[in-house]
Amino acid sequence: LFAIFAFATCGGYSGELRLSVDCANKSESDLSIDIAFAYPFRLHQVNFEAPTCEGKRRETLALIGDFSSSAEFFVTIAVFAFLYSLAATVVYIFFQNKYRENNRGPLIDFIVTVVFSFLWLVSSSAWAKGLSDVKIATDPDEVLLLMSACKQQSNKCLPVRSPVMSSLNTSVVFGYLNFILWAGNIWFVFKETGWHSSGQRHPADTMEKQPSGYNQGGYNQDSYGPAGGYNQPGSYGQVGEYGQSQSYGQSGPTSFANQI
Repeated sequence: LFAIFAFATCGGYSGELRLSVDCANKSESDLSIDIAFAYPFRLHQVNFEAPTCEGKRRETLALIGDFSSSAEFFVTIAVFAFLYSLAATVVYIFFQNKYRENNRGPLIDFIVTVVFSFLWLVSSSAWAKGLSDVKIATDPDEVLLLMSACKQQSNKCLPVRSPVMSSLNTSVVFGYLNFILWAGNIWFVFKETGWHSSGQRHPADTMEKQPSGYNQGGYNQDSYGPAGGYNQPGSYGQVGEYGQSQSYGQSGPTSFANQI
């Protein structure tokens, strides 16, 4: 959803500004010069006509700048992030066993998440700078400076309407939100790789191995078994000094009395 908002607010943008040129000779004036532009913001290809206030002659001008690289890079990352999120969701739900097989799925997921986090940061920063340049290039006051008629004090050049950039500002915000979202998801994908659990398991394994030192020798003998007495298997089960083959591992004082 965040990726959709990012590329929709940027890739679907179109704006327009309106200028007014009031010549000293009113018949030569043009009070409504509309200049439309849109994604991918190749402004140098946006042409418009303006009066020169010298007879009926008009001049053809173009906006300044080409900001398509940063805009297209941002939209491309957003689209691929959306597609990968969609594919990952399908794998999580329907192919969980394949995902965890040989730990390959979580490892690939972890690497892709790190890469997308970096790309979101780079593309959002590049597009933030590109948007700043787009605002300057489409500022009506800046566009008026391109017209020859506006260089004469006898003529009046005024901005009528500025382009609305709110959706483009939103796209930058969603770009950085996507970076935060993907960077935060690195931790959760990292836990799926098993590296986190293996790191937590080492202290437990050490604790489990400590009692094993006492499992050897005479400390792990069933000293106080349910049968009563000193039920130590094999401890005294050898032929003693008096040639008795019975052991003291019998099941209670009664056996000891019978031997006497």
